[in-house]
Amino acid sequence: MTGRAFGLVIAAGIALTGCDMAPKYIRPAMPVPQALPAQPAETTDAAGGGQPADLVWRNFFADQRLRAVVALALDNNRDLRVALANVEQARALYRVQRADLFPTLGVDASATYQKTPAGVVNPGGGPDGGGASASGRTDIYSASAGVSAWEIDLFGRIRNLDKAALEQYFASAENRNAAQTALIAEVATTWLVLAADQDRLRIARDTEKAFGQTLDLTRARFTKGIASELDVRQAQTSYDQARSDIAETTTLVAQDRNALNLLAGTTIATDLLPERLNGDGVTLAQLPANLPSSVLLQRPDIAAAEHRLRAANADIGAARAAFFPRISLTAAFGTLSSGLSNLFGNGSDFWSVTPAASLPIFDSGRNRGNLRYAQATRDAMIAQYERTIQSGFREVADALARRGTITAQLEAQASLRDAAAGAYQLSEARFRAGIDPFLATLDSQRTLYGAERSLLATRLVRETNAVELYRALGGGLR
Repeated sequence: MTGRAFGLVIAAGIALTGCDMAPKYIRPAMPVPQALPAQPAETTDAAGGGQPADLVWRNFFADQRLRAVVALALDNNRDLRVALANVEQARALYRVQRADLFPTLGVDASATYQKTPAGVVNPGGGPDGGGASASGRTDIYSASAGVSAWEIDLFGRIRNLDKAALEQYFASAENRNAAQTALIAEVATTWLVLAADQDRLRIARDTEKAFGQTLDLTRARFTKGIASELDVRQAQTSYDQARSDIAETTTLVAQDRNALNLLAGTTIATDLLPERLNGDGVTLAQLPANLPSSVLLQRPDIAAAEHRLRAANADIGAARAAFFPRISLTAAFGTLSSGLSNLFGNGSDFWSVTPAASLPIFDSGRNRGNLRYAQATRDAMIAQYERTIQSGFREVADALARRGTITAQLEAQASLRDAAAGAYQLSEARFRAGIDPFLATLDSQRTLYGAERSLLATRLVRETNAVELYRALGGGLR
């Protein structure tokens, strides 16, 4: 058989592979309402921008320092490197599986040197035809190329296994994207928490100073017999509480920095850390309005779940194909000669073709069990896919619910803080004038301290809610 004829045999085998036993894939209907919950006016984009998933994270974060920290994390975070290595592993496994679609061509060369002693019977006979051969040496050289046990994929078993491996690779890539999205959101949230804790530390220090002045004034009044010892004790408790808050918040600031360094995978320079929570916001305040639920399909975790579902669907096709005959081909052609100089001479060529077929008759239910397992896995993947969509919908709905009330809450907290500050000023003035007792002034100080901390906490909620909404809508990949 010539090389051309050998190629025709392989081409014929490839042409025969046309059946696909996998069920037709139909994307399951989304088990959530068609539209996301109505978004309040403050989340709408007056310019009518594109989808959140298309909004580059660099454009979403307005603070240059935060963008730099996120970039550091994307370059150095070890968890993201693990996710990237997992993608490479899945890609390599796909290449291994895909190789089964094609014949493996091999080239063999061998030489046999044999010496036959005198008097040994040789069925081929010697020169006299009597079967005895004279003592001598025989050299045999051969060179061949061929295919070994290549399965001709008539019923799509290998192609479905290849498709399943490809979908698993895609799922791994989406998992990596999900890890990146989560990392960006976590870095931004930790950065914002650090900013808030810096502000909380500043408030505690200012309050300690104010309580310290009140304590000194109360002690002086007690020395003169104007104030009671109870007033001194009460002022002391407020002052000590502020000192305790300073120590606790200082610890939180250090822990926030440690967490941020871990996420970034390196030590972050001090000039990239926030000094306080910016009241103007570090993220875009506006996102597109009236979004359909279909935008959730752009979330990496949902896309990964669908790829796993597609892989399970392909596995059903491979399990079905196992019920049908498996045909393989082994072929070789080459040259054989008793002398190295004549190895490629005329008349030295040889060839062999060995097709084989196997059909399972009785396997104790192995193939049927594999098929049922594949079908059950597909059903589980459908449930997981739908569950992932429902979880994503809830995350977005929760973020929108928080977004819808945060502005009103922030305005109320700001008004509360201003009222507490005014009440404290009036109370202190009335106390100094001898109109109100000291306890009224002390309560006003405590109320102002709590109002400032609550206002700061609400500002942090507003900023982190924007990050969470952006993440939940599938943004943050580029």
